[in-house]
Amino acid sequence: MEITELQKDLAATFRWTARLNMHEGVANHFSACIPGSSTDFYVNKAGVHFSQIKASDLILVTKENINDLKNKPELIDPTAINIHGTIHQKVPHAKCIFHVHSKYATALSTLKNPTLPPIDQNTMIFYNRVSIFNEFGGLGFENESIKMATALGNKQHMLLANHGIITTGQTVAEGFNYLYYFEKAAETYLTALSTNQKLNIVSNEIAEKTAQETNNYPIDLAKMHLDQIKLILDKEEPEYKN
Repeated sequence: MEITELQKDLAATFRWTARLNMHEGVANHFSACIPGSSTDFYVNKAGVHFSQIKASDLILVTKENINDLKNKPELIDPTAINIHGTIHQKVPHAKCIFHVHSKYATALSTLKNPTLPPIDQNTMIFYNRVSIFNEFGGLGFENESIKMATALGNKQHMLLANHGIITTGQTVAEGFNYLYYFEKAAETYLTALSTNQKLNIVSNEIAEKTAQETNNYPIDLAKMHLDQIKLILDKEEPEYKN
């Protein structure tokens, strides 16, 4: 079967997430719907380290095979197929989903108030665009996944309290770019908290204006970001495309 550009893009984000040490070995999952669908999507094969994932390691889940794949945990992690399958189906705008337990996002998720206040440009990107899932009930099997999809609602991203982060996008580039910047935003916030000084939080108006300006930026920085990542990988780890 021919490997698609979608698979290559998604494989590149796994490799780069490993380089950034935002992964947990063979755990955590990324997925991307095939164009025009909200039920058929690629997700990473179980048991493959993020740093080793190739385009051919991404498994296509469809309406026709999803129930069969749910009975093959050696092929796709059960939490992956439940979380990603449920969110793709119930949240139409979540075409690409990125879920990790990265250092700073996870640390943020453990705070009693895990809201990310607008204290710099990166935190402002996410102003009023992140839902908080406060009902941790164990691993992301079917019932937990339905609760997650409901909690995401019309927001683009979701912080899973006591768990980690989910970012979404219309494209692989967009979803990954948000994942990258959410981790940076969480790092800035937690570093600022560590000073024990009062935070200089900008007004709601400025935070919203900055978020909108980011969304409407005149060039596609997310695509440029992923294109540069792929350019580096093409030279240093070209097997990611296989």
